[in-house]
Order: sequence, then C-alpha cells, then structure tokens
Amino acid sequence: MPLKQLAPGEMTADDLHDWCSVLNDMTAADMPAEPRWRTDRLRDYLTASLPDDRRFLFMDRDADGDLVGHASLIVFGGEQAGTGVVEMSTRPSARGQGVGSRLLRAVAECAKANGCRTLSVEVIATTPAVGFYDRHGFARSVVEQRHLLRWADIDWEKIEHAAGRLAAGYRLEYHAGGVPDRLMDSYADVKANLRSGANVAFVPEWRSSAYAPGLRDSFKTLAKRGMRSHIAVAIAEPFGHVVGLTELVVSAQRPTRADQYDTVVAPQHRSYGLAMTMKARLLTELRRAEPQLVDVQTWTLETADDVRWINAELGFVHDVDWYDYEADIDKLLTRLTRPS
Repeated sequence: MPLKQLAPGEMTADDLHDWCSVLNDMTAADMPAEPRWRTDRLRDYLTASLPDDRRFLFMDRDADGDLVGHASLIVFGGEQAGTGVVEMSTRPSARGQGVGSRLLRAVAECAKANGCRTLSVEVIATTPAVGFYDRHGFARSVVEQRHLLRWADIDWEKIEHAAGRLAAGYRLEYHAGGVPDRLMDSYADVKANLRSGANVAFVPEWRSSAYAPGLRDSFKTLAKRGMRSHIAVAIAEPFGHVVGLTELVVSAQRPTRADQYDTVVAPQHRSYGLAMTMKARLLTELRRAEPQLVDVQTWTLETADDVRWINAELGFVHDVDWYDYEADIDKLLTRLTRPS
C-alpha cells in the first residue's frame, strides 16, 4: 500500500491503534524504560493545534497493510512561519527498508508546498535516529540535557520545606488548566523574557506566545490535546503582579509522566529563590492532583548551570541528551531525490 497523507480527522480507530503500536514498538526497542503511549485522546492529541498552525499526518503501510512508519508535520504560522517541525517513527522490524526516507521525503515536500524553508526535529541522543538524520544532512543546532525526577525517590520533607521558603513580599498561587484573566497580562510580561533567552529551561512544541491572546490559545490547545496544565506563579505584593512562573503538563496519552515546560523569573526579581520555591510548590500540588505519576522530565541547555542546580536540589538526575536538528528543505529534497 502506498504512503498516505491524511488529515488528523480522517484517522480511523484502527489507524489510531496502529499509530500507537508503532510508537510503543519503537520505544521498547530504543528507550525501554520510557512510558508507553496510550490511545486515550490520541485523536485529540493529533488534531488540535494553535489557530495559525497546520498539522499534516503521513502513514506508510507495507503490502500486507501493516503500518510500518508514520510522521507528523506541524507548519508554524505567525512569527515562526517558514519552519516545520516533524515527529517521525518507524517500526524497528521495518528499519533498513527505506521507510524513514520515504516518510521524510513526503514530509519535506509537504512542508515546502506550505511555505516552509526549514525543517526541524528533536532526537534522543542514544537512539538510531541520530545516524538517520546525520546521513540526511541535518545539522545539530542545540543540545539539551534531559533530567528525570523519579516520583518514588522524592524527598517530600525537603520539597515541602523548599515550597514554604518564600521571600517576604511575595506569595504563590497554583492554577490548573491555565491562569485567570486577572493575572494574564503580567503572566505574559514575564513570558516575554523567553525572547531574550533569560532563565529558560525548555520551550515546548506549542510555543506559548508572550502575548495574552496567544497564551489563552496555548492553554486552550493543550486542553484540546488532552494535556492537563499545572502552573505555579510568584506574585509580588502589594500590586498582585506575576513576577515568576513554572509550568508542568500531564498528557492523557502518557499519564504517568509529567513534562516540565517553562520556568521564568522576571530579571528584577531574581536572587530571591523564587524558581526553587515555585517548582517545589508545583510538585506538592502534583502529588495531590496527579497521584498516578511515576516521574517528571525536564530539559536544560548545557550552559544553564543555575537551572541544573535547582533541578538537582529537587532530586532531578540527568539521564540522556536530546539534539535539536535542522535542515534546509531545498537541500534536503535534493539529497532525497538524488539517485542512489
């Protein structure tokens, strides 16, 4: 059966089951300790996107109709127009048969047709995907260190103590699913520090805008995808403005793992220990709100010594590096269409 491009809404129940099966076969082979994917709200996960973004799906089946690989392409709109992000998976038993190259060519052609100039992908450093993207001319742009916090290993007495160690003149609030309108503008102001790369641990796929309307869309999109947001904010008194924030997300598709998103403190409010206090407070809230959790993952840049120190104090341990790869789409297509 030929490789097929389809819209997320066109996927059948069998397609969703097969999509999940490929992900789990790949996970079992390459990262056996990772949590497995579930089909719970998988259609929502693949369908929902920000208003300016577009998502395209690709499924490659063999002659017997078995799914051997799939890919998802997000074409960004707004300020990041011209960039496409791909997630691609191949069933281990089908590797070496050209599945990945077929999918990558289909993705690149679609991205070019939709105005993209650059294709990017995240790759776990210990997996065969590194060699695949190296061979296809992708260049490594960023190295991120992933750290895991094992729920069973948490020193809750230490976490509770850190959560209560708050400097005078500040208070903390916890919110699930988003932030209230009364905080949205100052929350967006703190987010704007992401543009300068200040105090950033991780910028997630959904690229939360540093403007209030974009933030509202981001929170709505996460909820539509089956992803539960948990947020702690530091508020300066007496004005009631947000001066720091930290975000975690738990997805219906992998509910035993929480993903740490952004942690940001406004420049004039650093040196007060707010990042540590907010992250510890959020862990205490997760203990109640998400009792099924097994671990939390976070990413930091190699140069982010201050963030790594905070994570280490909370119990996070470095386990693997992740590479951000990029390729010029025209050059990529030239390689992919060149006779072997």
